Amino acid sequence: MDLREFMNAANGAGYLLRCEAEVDPYLEIARLALANDGRPMLFDRVKGSPFRVVAGVCSDRRYFGLALGVPAEQVIFRLAEALAQPQEPPVVESGPCREVVMPEVDLEQIPFLTHYAEDGGAYASSAVAFINDPATGRNASYHRLLRLDKRRVAARLVERRGTETSWRNSPDGIPVAICIGLPLHVLLAASMAPAPGVDEMAVAQALAPTPMVELANGVRVPADAEFALEGRITKTLTDEGPFVDLTGTYDFIRQQPVIEIDRVTHRRDAIYHALLPGRLEHKLLMGMPKEPTILAEVNKVTRGLNVNITPGGASWLHAVVQISKDAPDAGKQAIAAAFRGHGSLKHVWVVDEDINPFDPNDVEWAVATRFQADRGLVVLDNQPSSSLDPSAHHAPGQKSRTAKMGIDATVHWDTPAGPREPDAYRRIG
Repeated sequence: MDLREFMNAANGAGYLLRCEAEVDPYLEIARLALANDGRPMLFDRVKGSPFRVVAGVCSDRRYFGLALGVPAEQVIFRLAEALAQPQEPPVVESGPCREVVMPEVDLEQIPFLTHYAEDGGAYASSAVAFINDPATGRNASYHRLLRLDKRRVAARLVERRGTETSWRNSPDGIPVAICIGLPLHVLLAASMAPAPGVDEMAVAQALAPTPMVELANGVRVPADAEFALEGRITKTLTDEGPFVDLTGTYDFIRQQPVIEIDRVTHRRDAIYHALLPGRLEHKLLMGMPKEPTILAEVNKVTRGLNVNITPGGASWLHAVVQISKDAPDAGKQAIAAAFRGHGSLKHVWVVDEDINPFDPNDVEWAVATRFQADRGLVVLDNQPSSSLDPSAHHAPGQKSRTAKMGIDATVHWDTPAGPREPDAYRRIG
């Protein structure tokens, strides 16, 4: 289902909130969205813009389940299946995203939000960029966009990732199409890391039908997008930031590329998707798509049952991995596999199948009763890490570095076949 169909379904399920009063994209919409974090919220009248705004559509696992037609706890397995069996999306001649052509590019008509008072300016934070890389093929990825004026934005390109690598290797910049207001399954797919040569939209097609349309600059985008911005990522650099990122802390100012927008098309009565930085929607969109990649790596070394990238770890830096232990060292093997499955992961806990990985009290109980630091603690020094972690070591143009830690909180096997006294670990009640 597209964004509008999801909103109708969310309204029918009693999830959708609606604000009919006029609201300001400068701080006010973000303040109201924050007060209702975890609920989709539609703003019908936006000061200075003809477009409506919706926030919070991805702020609960239930909403992804609703969009995909599965229970919330099964979403990870749908993602894993789609990642393993991508399908080429169909290309159509036209689509809703091309219903209206903006007569003259004017990004100030689109309700980019200023979320917090110290932000570097008005941002689009749910924007997905689509490029064609001559070496690796099509790529879709998130990039926050700082509006500079009516025709230009500054984009945060994370070093050594797909878009940044393609841009860095191009002497004159690269064509790009940016979509805002996408179906939930497309938003999930754009956050995933498929195998080299696999288009994220092939993963999206495996989740739900994802027709693509080719824009005037030769870049294909999902036909059901609310907005499509066509342009070029130039070699011109400018200040980008400050911006509140996934950790809920301010990211620092960097020199980042300027994107010049040549054409804007959109659906009739287009709806702008506003994503509140550092809050539930941001966290789930970032973290959930990494859970199946962790699970896939864990399943190479032992039997993985589930993965929870936790909101307390900014839904990026912490994970709990549930396994069915089949060997004395399965917990430590699962720790190593989890770090391979998500390179930005900083701390990981591995628990047995009787521990609920989504219940922090359960996980802490397992650490308290089954973990011994002298045998179950794994510490890795000077590892590649996330630029989002303010405590990591950051150097311009280089991958951030950090120490990483794993905790094996599974029942200790003191024989090759299992624990000598299993009843000592059994929880009563």
